[in-house]
Amino acid sequence: MAEQLAEGLAGTGGPLRQHVAEGLRDLGAVDLAVYSAVADTPTPSLDEPLRRLSNAANNSGLWFAIAAALALAGGGAGRRAALRGTLAIGATSALVNLAVKSIWARRRPDRAGAGVPVWRNVRMPASTSFPSGHAASGFAFAAAIGRDQPWLGIALRFLAAAVGYSRVHTGVHYPGDVVVGSLIGEGTGQAVAGLVDRLQPPRNRASSSRDQQREQPPGAQDPDAEDAEDADFGSLR
Repeated sequence: MAEQLAEGLAGTGGPLRQHVAEGLRDLGAVDLAVYSAVADTPTPSLDEPLRRLSNAANNSGLWFAIAAALALAGGGAGRRAALRGTLAIGATSALVNLAVKSIWARRRPDRAGAGVPVWRNVRMPASTSFPSGHAASGFAFAAAIGRDQPWLGIALRFLAAAVGYSRVHTGVHYPGDVVVGSLIGEGTGQAVAGLVDRLQPPRNRASSSRDQQREQPPGAQDPDAEDAEDADFGSLR
C-alpha cells in the first residue's frame, strides 16, 4: 500500500513529494519487516488461542455476542450501548468493504512464502488486504460502547487490539492494514455514537443520564451538582 502511494508521488515530481515518497517507502519496508518478524518468531503457546480469536471475530460474531449480552443483562443503558455498537459495526463494514477496499486493492500477504507456520492458518479471505475489516469493526464497536460506558470501552479496545494482532499472527494481514483499520473503526464508531446521541429523544437522553448516575460508585457526587452548589454559595456571599 505504502509502496503504491510512493510510486504515485514520485512520478509527480517536486522535492516535497519526493521526500514524502521516500517516507512512504520506508513505512512499507517496516510493514513488511514486522510481518516477517511475527511469522519467524516461534510462539507455540499463542498460536492456537490467537487462531481461535481470529475466527471468533469473523463476520463480527464476537462483537454481536457481546452486544447481545449487554442488551440482555445491562438494562436500558446496556440496550442503548448495544444499539450504538451494532450500528457502528454496520457503518464501518460498509465504509471499509464497499469504499476503501475497492479504492486501494492491496494483495493479501504470501504467508507461505513468509514462512507463517501452517498450524496458525485461518481461512484466507478473498477480499483485498487494506485495511483490516476485523480491526475496523472491533474498534468501531469499542468506541461506540465507550460513549456511555468508558471503562468497558477501554476493555473492548484491548480485545479489539488482540483481534487485530491475531490477523497478523495468522498471516492474513500486514500490520499496516490493522493500524489503518483500527483508526477508521475508532473514528467511525465515535461518529456513529455521536449521531445516535443527537437523534435520541430528550426523554431517553434523560433516562440515560439517570442510568449513568446509578452506575456511579457509592459516595460519588455529580459534577453538575457540585457546580450548582458553588453557584448558590457564591450568590449568598
